[in-house]
Amino acid sequence: MKGVATLDDVLAIETRGQRAELPSSTYEMICRGAAIDPSAPALSFFATADHYASPDRWTYSELVREITRTANLFSRLGVHRDTVVAYILPNLPETHFVIWGGEAVGIVCAINPLLEGEAIGELLNASGARVLVTLAPFHGTDLWQKVQAVLHKVPALRDLVLVNRADRITGDKGAAARTIQSAECAKLHGAGGVQNAVPLRIRIHDFGAAIASESDMTLSDSRRPSLDDLSSFFCTGGTTGLPKIAMRRHGNEVANAWNAGQFLGESIGPGKAMFCGLPLFHVNAAMVTGLLAFSRGAHVVLGTPQGYRGEGVVKRFWEIVEHYRINFFSGVPTLFGALLDIPVGECDISSLEYGLCGAAPMPVELLRTFQQRTGIRILEGYGLTEGTCVSSVNPPLGERRVGSIGLRLPGQAMKAVLVDETGRYERDCVADEVGQLVISGPNVFAGYTRPEQVSGIWMELGDGARWLNTGDIGRCDADGYFWLTGRKKELIIRGGHNIDPAAIEEALHRHPAVQIAAAVGRPDIHAGELPVAYVQLKPGVTASEAELTEFLRDEISERAAFPKGIRVVDAMPLTGVGKIFKPALKRRETADALRFALAEAGVEAAVAIEDTSRGLAVHAELPTAELEELASAVLGRFPFTFSLSVAAASQSNRNSPAAIKTPSGST
Repeated sequence: MKGVATLDDVLAIETRGQRAELPSSTYEMICRGAAIDPSAPALSFFATADHYASPDRWTYSELVREITRTANLFSRLGVHRDTVVAYILPNLPETHFVIWGGEAVGIVCAINPLLEGEAIGELLNASGARVLVTLAPFHGTDLWQKVQAVLHKVPALRDLVLVNRADRITGDKGAAARTIQSAECAKLHGAGGVQNAVPLRIRIHDFGAAIASESDMTLSDSRRPSLDDLSSFFCTGGTTGLPKIAMRRHGNEVANAWNAGQFLGESIGPGKAMFCGLPLFHVNAAMVTGLLAFSRGAHVVLGTPQGYRGEGVVKRFWEIVEHYRINFFSGVPTLFGALLDIPVGECDISSLEYGLCGAAPMPVELLRTFQQRTGIRILEGYGLTEGTCVSSVNPPLGERRVGSIGLRLPGQAMKAVLVDETGRYERDCVADEVGQLVISGPNVFAGYTRPEQVSGIWMELGDGARWLNTGDIGRCDADGYFWLTGRKKELIIRGGHNIDPAAIEEALHRHPAVQIAAAVGRPDIHAGELPVAYVQLKPGVTASEAELTEFLRDEISERAAFPKGIRVVDAMPLTGVGKIFKPALKRRETADALRFALAEAGVEAAVAIEDTSRGLAVHAELPTAELEELASAVLGRFPFTFSLSVAAASQSNRNSPAAIKTPSGST
């Protein structure tokens, strides 16, 4: 299959069914991919952008051996099918070994290493982790200190496996790095090192030394995982308060990788190279530039422990593409915006077939400008952790409709439905009718670890199928392309990172002067959205925005969630039943953000925001017609439909009627 061009191709794949029996686990799926060509490159890793041309590299046979050794280490530590192995790691080769080796014998739980210690401890407890893999103390990193501080609060934890960054450094520099690492341990914990710093019930293991003694030929655990066994826990919907952890099965991950592979076709396979710059605690990196690539024998290039955030990675990205002959990379809108500022120059990037964009809406003007300047096609897609990863994508071989999230993957049903005021299903939407987006299929997850969080996520449509309410609003056109028109869930998406507004609101409510608090996302050209908070104070008390900001410094552990601004208002907008009406706050922030962006570009304009059935619509009134092109360029960097007009006074001076302009990029 070369890949999908139209909805008819999706239906044809479903009619044929699976061309071969699906693998029974992610481990078997990777082994099948490795069998295509065991000597082919599977994984390359460079620690810094300056050294991208001299990576560590594993062939497919070597990759499977490392994953097998890791799985056997976990088995020796007592991991079995229901045991949770948590990992808190940056993007390292060992991270892949842990994910797929952990799934081969137990359940892996991904935790964001950028979280503060308190949030890490909450997630370790919520997941029931018995084994934890994280970094050993190393100069210049603070991950160990955060983890070590909360180990005593995680009673289920029995084994701590430490990955030593010094092991990735060879030669004289490697010896020096190991000396520095030992000195760091002694500095932090004295002569006894890390053993002095953890509870006595926890055994400590060095990852490199431990797997070196394990067999790399076959799994020591005679029981092989099945499609119905749990494979992974991924955090979603915020990371403070009550952690929300999605449980996925081997069948979910195998089906999603298989169906995405059928959709993308020959663009991912032997001889193809994929760059991984998104964090491996996120499903996009783990599934798309992980399981999907490995299952089809493609080459994954892992660029620095910090991925795209690594120093020099974006700056030298086109050089990296040329060196590895990268065919595919996955990113968020903010990455594509950053790459726009990096000239391609003399770099040969002809190998690039496309980039996949997800996690947040892609501004139309950004997409078109990027494609025009680089010649690289961008495939906008849509997915969610609860759907394993990918649910829809613009077809690689067909029409890529700007602003659309594309066609559904084969093997997964997806549609828009109308619901009543209680959320009950009424009927399917007709073409282009806006409704609630729901999905069903083998990729849909098993539920959350906390049963009470599952309430309301399943929808009964009367057909006997299990439908997941995505929380998103959208429509499907006559050709099967889906379009997002709004988000029912209130997550703030900052650079592809999900922020639960409750993390900010709950913290503000702990201030004695705060009566009501609400957090919303403020549109931002670089980050997509930035969190801001609105506060209504209790009668008779005062508190400045500066005081509230200072108060939050000790209350919010997630750095990305710290609000960029706090607005104290006399009264919050409320619905008829007394709930905070966040759309009004969102409109206010959107109008202010767009006015500010226009003003920065030298355009003073009156901006109005309107809610439509297809999302927010922006109208800007300009003082002169000469500013239309500049205003279009600015507004086109935001993911909103927009129109322009010239002030009537200016028009009358020109003896012509006022005109409204809607750029062709608007959808």
